[in-house]
Amino acid sequence: MTEARWYRKLSDNRVKCNLCNHGCLIQDGNRGICGVRENKDGTLYSLVYGKVIATHVDPIEKKPLFHFYPGTKIFSIATVGCNFKCTHCQNADISQMPVDHKRISGQDASLEQIIQMAERTNCSSIAYTYTEPTIFMEYAYDIAKLANEKGIKNVFVSNGYMTEEALRDISPYLDAVNIDLKGFTEEHYREICGARLKPVLDTLKLMKELGIWVEVTTLVIPTINDSEKTLKGIAEFILSLGSETPWHVSRFHPTYKLMNLPSTPISTVIKAREIGLSVGLKYVYSGNVPGDDGENTYCPDCGKVVIPRYGYNLEKRHLTDSKCEFCGEKIDIVQ
Repeated sequence: MTEARWYRKLSDNRVKCNLCNHGCLIQDGNRGICGVRENKDGTLYSLVYGKVIATHVDPIEKKPLFHFYPGTKIFSIATVGCNFKCTHCQNADISQMPVDHKRISGQDASLEQIIQMAERTNCSSIAYTYTEPTIFMEYAYDIAKLANEKGIKNVFVSNGYMTEEALRDISPYLDAVNIDLKGFTEEHYREICGARLKPVLDTLKLMKELGIWVEVTTLVIPTINDSEKTLKGIAEFILSLGSETPWHVSRFHPTYKLMNLPSTPISTVIKAREIGLSVGLKYVYSGNVPGDDGENTYCPDCGKVVIPRYGYNLEKRHLTDSKCEFCGEKIDIVQ
């Protein structure tokens, strides 16, 4: 166990966690909502520091990040636990393990070992992903700081529920994020995720202000968040962050506690993409629809394909110094 960094000691051996926007008030001997932060005798501990449940080499497009070092490899890591309770979680076996199965698993891995694995596999960046990186923030922070010193980029794939304090602390070492914007009502976040919408929106705004590269993903679920009103609301909010902010609209497949719903029709994903483009977003992508034209990056000026994709595979890029080879328009991309 490692003592937590983002918390406050209170009377009667209670503590208040300041890591995410749940702000858990934890009695002695209890854990927070995430299931991996425990109060022992008035001191809050992380139970997952250095305990990796998953490591993998991924294409960066899988995160998904389409405008941050496209075509490179990223070393992905996770611990168990999550501060959300999403009914459609595709990684529930590890994200909900501490709560559903009352168990914390993982292989010991030092900071140096993570960096060495990333270097050995020729990865340009490290992704803190699969579960919510906020819940292992102490571990992620220490890795990210060391990675930054080694010239390796750091990426969060996150629900965006960290506090402003935690985000500002890690921001010097955080290069890019993909944030799941799961819906656009407080009711959706309360019933589907066990959380609130406003802190996620505030986090997205702050990330842009801090100069972190931001991409947004929305998993479009039939009858849950697939109305035109909801999709337009999400698109317009992302536009307020900047028209250059990529939006990935992904297809849902039944999983975990949402087995009663059908897969999202491809036509719905296409409609969502059209809505995003119609409000003024430059880059909107179809997710989980291999072969769809919406996987490609198009020049927002001349409309030609500058990065053709099929799934996670990139074909010949038509970019020179981040400019469209056909018309010279600047493409918003980090490379």
